[in-house]
Amino acid sequence: MPAELAPDQLVVTTLRTLSIDAVQRANSGHPGAPMGLAPVGWMLFGHHLRFDPTDPAWTNRDRFVLSPGHASALLYSLLHVTGYALSLEDLEQFRQWGSATPGHPERGDTPGVEVTTGPLGQGFANAVGLALAERLLAEEFNRDGHTVVDHRTWCICSDGDLMEGISYEAAALAGHLALDKLTVIYDDNSISLDGPTALSWSEDVPMRFAAAGWRVLEISDGNDLAHIDEVLTQAQRADGRPTLVVTKTHIGFGSPSKQDSSSAHGSPLGPEEVAATKRAYGWPEDAQFAIPPDVARWAAHMQARGTRLNDEWQTLFADYTAAHPALADDFLRRVDGLLPIDWDADIPSFAEGESIATRASGGTVLNALARRIPELVQGAADLSSSTNTTIKDSSDVTSTNFAGRNLRFGVREHAMGGITNGLAAHGGIRPVCSTFLIFSDYMKNTIRMAALQHLPVVFVYTHDSVGVGEDGPTHQPVEQLAGLRAIPGLVVLRPADATEVVAAWTTAIERTTGPTVLVLSRQGLPTLPPIAGASRGGYVVADGNDCILLATGSEVQVVMAARTVLAERGISARVVSLPSWELFAAQDQAYQHEVLPPSMTKRVAIEAAASLGWHRFTGLEGTVIAIDRFGASAPGDQVMEHLGITVDAVVDAAGRLFS
Repeated sequence: MPAELAPDQLVVTTLRTLSIDAVQRANSGHPGAPMGLAPVGWMLFGHHLRFDPTDPAWTNRDRFVLSPGHASALLYSLLHVTGYALSLEDLEQFRQWGSATPGHPERGDTPGVEVTTGPLGQGFANAVGLALAERLLAEEFNRDGHTVVDHRTWCICSDGDLMEGISYEAAALAGHLALDKLTVIYDDNSISLDGPTALSWSEDVPMRFAAAGWRVLEISDGNDLAHIDEVLTQAQRADGRPTLVVTKTHIGFGSPSKQDSSSAHGSPLGPEEVAATKRAYGWPEDAQFAIPPDVARWAAHMQARGTRLNDEWQTLFADYTAAHPALADDFLRRVDGLLPIDWDADIPSFAEGESIATRASGGTVLNALARRIPELVQGAADLSSSTNTTIKDSSDVTSTNFAGRNLRFGVREHAMGGITNGLAAHGGIRPVCSTFLIFSDYMKNTIRMAALQHLPVVFVYTHDSVGVGEDGPTHQPVEQLAGLRAIPGLVVLRPADATEVVAAWTTAIERTTGPTVLVLSRQGLPTLPPIAGASRGGYVVADGNDCILLATGSEVQVVMAARTVLAERGISARVVSLPSWELFAAQDQAYQHEVLPPSMTKRVAIEAAASLGWHRFTGLEGTVIAIDRFGASAPGDQVMEHLGITVDAVVDAAGRLFS
C-alpha cells in the first residue's frame, strides 16, 4: 500500500462516521449495520473486489450485492471512497428526493449498484443469478488461452436475509449447481429490528449451508482486519462449492449506549450519541462528513487500479477478437443488449381455425426464437413439461454442464424470480422463467423488483383461468391478472390465440426497458384471422356499429360467438381483443378512439378473472362479466358455465343495453 494512503483502520473509521452522518442528516435510516460491517466492507472493496470506478459497466468486473439494502449508507460511503462518481454532496443528500443515494440501493440511480435491494432475501437470490450468468457465459465464450469471462460475485447478507425463505431456496440451487465463484458474507450480529434474533431464530446456519453444498468459513472477529483479509483470500480459492463467510460483527459498533442492541438498527443515533460515538472512535465529534486527506487519496488509487485491470482485460479481449472474431462480435452484441439481425426469421405462422392452447403455441414460438437468439435461457419451477417452455435443441444446466439453456429451478418459484432477475441484471443473458399463473403470487415481489429495475425478464404463466378445472380453486387464478396489471412498468399480455402469441413473444423480446408477463391457456383456442394490432395492446377483431364486446385470452372466442347470435337479433357488435392493457394505454389517443370510439358507449367486457379495472374500458354505461369469487373443482367448461363466462351471458348483457 503506497505510503501516502491512509491505513485501513482510518478508512474504516471514516466509513463509519460518513454512514452515521448521512443517517443523522436525513433523520432516518439504519446506522447500526454500516457501523458493524465497515471493516469487512472496506477490506472487500479496498483489497479484493475487482472493478473500475471510472467504468462501472466494465463487463468483466466482479459483481457486488448488498442484500440488506437498509445498510445502504455504508455502500454509498464505500463507492465514494473508492472513486465512483458519487460525490460527498450526494452522501449529504442521503434519502432525499431525486438524490443518487436513495434509502435502499437502486440499480440505475447510483454508479456501482448492480441490483436494487431492500426486501430481504432478494439480493441473495440476485447474487446467485449473477454468479450463474458468469458460468453460462464463460462456458459459451471462453476458449483455450482466451479467458474473457472470469469474475466473481460477492454478496453481503444479514440475519434477516437468511430468515427469508427465498434465500434458502436460492442457496439450495447454488449449492446444487456448485457455483464456486459465489461468496456470501453473512453479517452475523444476532440483532433484528424487534430485538435479539433469539426471539425467533435458533438454527445452525453454518450446518444448514454445509448441508446445501456450501463451503463455510468464519471470521470470528469482524473488526480484525488481518483476519478478514486472510479469509476473503481463502474464499477466492475455489474448491467446487459456493462459499458462506460467517462474520461475527457488532451492530452499532462504537456507540456507547446502542452497540449490540436493536436501537441501533433502524433509527438515527441522535446528536448526543453521535458525538459520544465519534469520541469513542477518536474522531472530532463536531466534524461532519469528514474525510482525511490520506483517505481521500484512495479514490485516485482505486481509479488507477481499476483502469489497469480494465486495460489488461481489453488487451486480452483484443487477442480474443483476433483469434475468434465471430465469437467476439457476438459477445459484444449480447453485452450491449442488442438482438441478432435475423432474430425473428424462424417465427412460425398458424393456420386460421386451428385449435391450439396458447401454452403450446407459445412453446413453438419460444423454440423458434431460441434457434436465432443464443442468449435466450429458460427455466421453470418443476413445470416445464406443462408450461411448454423447454428449449428442445439444448440440454439442462447442471453442475457439470453450463452449456445447457434449460434451468431446473425445482419447486422454488420465489427464488426462481430472484435468480432470473440476477441473470438479466448481469447482461449477456435473456432469461425466461415459467410456472402456473396461480403461483405468480409466490413471485410477486420478484416481478415487482424486475419492473423497478427495468430488467428485460420474460415471465411465462400458463393455466391462466378457472378453465384449469378439476384442480379446483387452489389452482384457479382469479385476482392474479388484476394484481399484475397494477405493477408499474410491467407489460402483461394475455393472448387470445396463436397469432396473438406470436405478437406477444415478439413484444417481449423487443422490450429492453422492463419485464413482460405472458399469460397463456391450458385449453385449446381457435386461431383467429390474422389481423395486425395485438402488438399495440388492443385491436378490432370484427367490426360492428351498435355495441362493443371486449375480451382477452380465451374469452375472445366467447364474444366472437356472441357476436354471431347478436347479429341474428339485429344487433351489430364490434369485437375488440385487449391482450395488453399497458400497451393499449401507451398508444396515442387517436388509435385508442379508433378501436374504442367514444360515441359507442354500449359495451360489454368479459374475462374469466376479477372485474377490477375493466370499467376504464366499458365506462359507466357498460357491463363487465367477470369472476369476483373463487372457483370450484369440476371440468373446466362446467366451471366456466357455472360462473357465467358464457356466450349467453354476453348476449343477455348486450341485449339489456338496448332495452
